[in-house]
Amino acid sequence: MTDRITQRRINNAAWAACDTFRGVVDATQYKDYILVMLFVKYISDVWVDHTEQFEKQFEGDARRIERRLERERFPLPEGSSFYNLYEKRNEPNIGELINMALESIEEANRSKLDGVFRNIDFNSESNLGKTKDRNRRLKNLLEDFAKPDLDLRPSRVSEDIIGETYIYLISRFASDAGKKAGEFYTPGSVSQLLATLAAPKPGNTIFDPACGSGSLLIEAAKEVGSEDYALFGQEVNGATWALARMNMFMHANDSARIEWCDTLNSPTILENDQLKKFDVVVANPPFSLDKWGAENAPSDQFNRFWRGTPPKSKGDYAFITHMIETAKPLSGRVAVIVPHGVLFRGAAEGRIREALIRENLLDAVIGLPANLFTTTGIPVAILIFDRSRETGGTNADRKDVLFIDASREFTAAKSQSLLGEAHVEKIVTTYRDRAAVDKYSYLADLEEIEGNGFNLNIPRYVDTFEPEGEIDIAAVQQEIVQIEKELDEVRGRMRQHLKELGIDV
Repeated sequence: MTDRITQRRINNAAWAACDTFRGVVDATQYKDYILVMLFVKYISDVWVDHTEQFEKQFEGDARRIERRLERERFPLPEGSSFYNLYEKRNEPNIGELINMALESIEEANRSKLDGVFRNIDFNSESNLGKTKDRNRRLKNLLEDFAKPDLDLRPSRVSEDIIGETYIYLISRFASDAGKKAGEFYTPGSVSQLLATLAAPKPGNTIFDPACGSGSLLIEAAKEVGSEDYALFGQEVNGATWALARMNMFMHANDSARIEWCDTLNSPTILENDQLKKFDVVVANPPFSLDKWGAENAPSDQFNRFWRGTPPKSKGDYAFITHMIETAKPLSGRVAVIVPHGVLFRGAAEGRIREALIRENLLDAVIGLPANLFTTTGIPVAILIFDRSRETGGTNADRKDVLFIDASREFTAAKSQSLLGEAHVEKIVTTYRDRAAVDKYSYLADLEEIEGNGFNLNIPRYVDTFEPEGEIDIAAVQQEIVQIEKELDEVRGRMRQHLKELGIDV
């Protein structure tokens, strides 16, 4: 029986391959080289495995073997596989040869891979160093991926393991990238929580308008519990968009539609020239994005900002209103991560917030701990909007908002807070039960929120004050008397010692 590899072994081997670049190239750059090489190795190993199977099945019938290979998920043109590159690893133009192989693979799979490799250059002097150093690094990279623990043939490695390795690497890159990680990654526990709260069902369409590398969409897909769903995403950064496309393939979501575009200024996932509507919309958009395009909002062809234009220096409500406008009327659900300022800032944001509450769209406000993200130490919140609460919707009679203060529910790990399974389960259970729990959650009616000036600051609703314990004055006084008695005894012994030493005190 073929030796099957474990998740831990493949993760460790893939992460070890990063040693070639670590300390020389910034994590936000070398992640692209590692993840592209992982993808090329994966499709090459699938090709090798299937070729061997077809050769056994159709022994001697070269034409039948060729026809079967032409119908593979990712046909590989001759000379473009990882193993062809590995054989040429000592060539003086190895960077150029890798680029040529990627171009050939993209051309042979244009319907799936068009543009995916356009932002990666294995012959880049600015990223990988001058020729001698670059060639050495690329040779090391190819040799690392040729090791047995990165043999990704389907007969040896399940597709789930390969997909999880891709997510694992992205999470490790995020840790190394620090504040730049927000461009491509949401921590796994936060993605899991958001996806669970959004509760996608079989048959749902799921959309992330700021999808980064696609990990949140993958979590939402897992939450469905079947393969009956459709994924959609938009990402403004070209390199990150390419990662998201590969992430979908590594998780067998080949039909996912991931678009490279500016969601707030030129969204491209449309239907009949209007914004496409979805069952579930989830996102961890950039916090308080400056210069998001406020100047274009009044003339927006999709009329997304009819409740008001968010301030030009803070795009939070621009993303929120886009998400609500892309959720299906009377049924769509929205779950979005926001900075706390979204809950209470005034002016234009206050007016938009009031409008959303008066429309009865807001379903829950959930406060999370600080330091959950590598990108910022500030605490964040999750807002859940439910369009079934609109007039005519199945939940139109629900006229309250659930507030949950989970800011103290975490496990400390170095400088970062972690949400454990128990923390996530407590939040989800409280939300689903819409339960009021002392010092944890509160169900506020719309009149109370209006009385608070539509301010959603969580401490206004969830009282977490812990009174100090009563002090026993008599016991404290007795303790003081005892301490003073012991102190007198110590002073007496000290005087005696000094006298014996001939020291006059």
